[in-house]
Amino acid sequence: MAYNLKEVVANKKSRFTAGHRMCAGCGAPVVGRMVLRALKNDDHAVVCTATGCMEVSTFIYPYTSWTDSFIHTAFECAGATLSGAEAAYKSMKKQGKLSDKDTKFIAFGGDGGTYDIGLKSLSGAMERGHNLTYICYDNEAYMNTGVQRSSATPPSARTATTQLVGDKPGADWGKGKDVPLIAMAHGIPYVATATVADLRDLEYKVTKAMQFHGARFIQILVPCPLGWGLTSNSTVTVARMAMETGFYPVYEAEYGKITSVRKIRQKQPVINYLKMQRRYAHLTGKKADPNVVARLQALCDTNIKNFGLLGDEEPNGTPVAIQAYERNSAV
Repeated sequence: MAYNLKEVVANKKSRFTAGHRMCAGCGAPVVGRMVLRALKNDDHAVVCTATGCMEVSTFIYPYTSWTDSFIHTAFECAGATLSGAEAAYKSMKKQGKLSDKDTKFIAFGGDGGTYDIGLKSLSGAMERGHNLTYICYDNEAYMNTGVQRSSATPPSARTATTQLVGDKPGADWGKGKDVPLIAMAHGIPYVATATVADLRDLEYKVTKAMQFHGARFIQILVPCPLGWGLTSNSTVTVARMAMETGFYPVYEAEYGKITSVRKIRQKQPVINYLKMQRRYAHLTGKKADPNVVARLQALCDTNIKNFGLLGDEEPNGTPVAIQAYERNSAV
């Protein structure tokens, strides 16, 4: 049966309500709404969010956009906090204090709270095998506190804490990390990447993740109009271009092995992606360094090869983090 978003919206109650304070064009509330729509109407859920854009804009006491049991925790604690909640529910069920009804445990964290400050607690949750789903909404910087660089910020992208002018403006090459691949290295049941440009794919992956027992990790690319320098109506278009250039690979993995990839439908040069964003304005103007654009194109081409994003190509074993390419080619 063909996927029909209108039917999904009509037949499933919204667990993430209107009235939040997210910026115009922000994809994070779309992520929150669609992740929770993947649940069944009678599912009980416990939601935990690390401090970040989504938390401060959706839970302004005494108001909230969340209809499920909700926990706000510190930047670094989402993995640990939800692990404790999951363990407490398990213990209370054994003691007969709770019914045997299944409870879904879902954590939300931005790339700052996932890649950097919260990586240790997330790793612990995955290593211990807690039965939870961790959602990273990746906008590639600390957007809530002023667009500071995170270790998810791509090379040469401008932020408030990277060099604005000079020979090499933007984020340094050869830094950062690839958390989906780190999650795969934990051998957890399910890891996936997605974007706000394909809601069918997003809901499918969340639904599939819920079918596994143990820790699951899904990272979703969420362009930030304010931090990336976009018009508020271009969020989905930019996210789609990230996929079509190979800049952001979309795939699934089970128990450390890639099982499927989202193929590029119409390959685009990376310059088309850069031109959409003011954070890359220094690479698209008259004084742009063509060598940097060429390096970014090579980065995309490496992703396409490693993940098998074109045609009948297969992933090249376990892909190597793109930072390895950056460090190997750094001058």
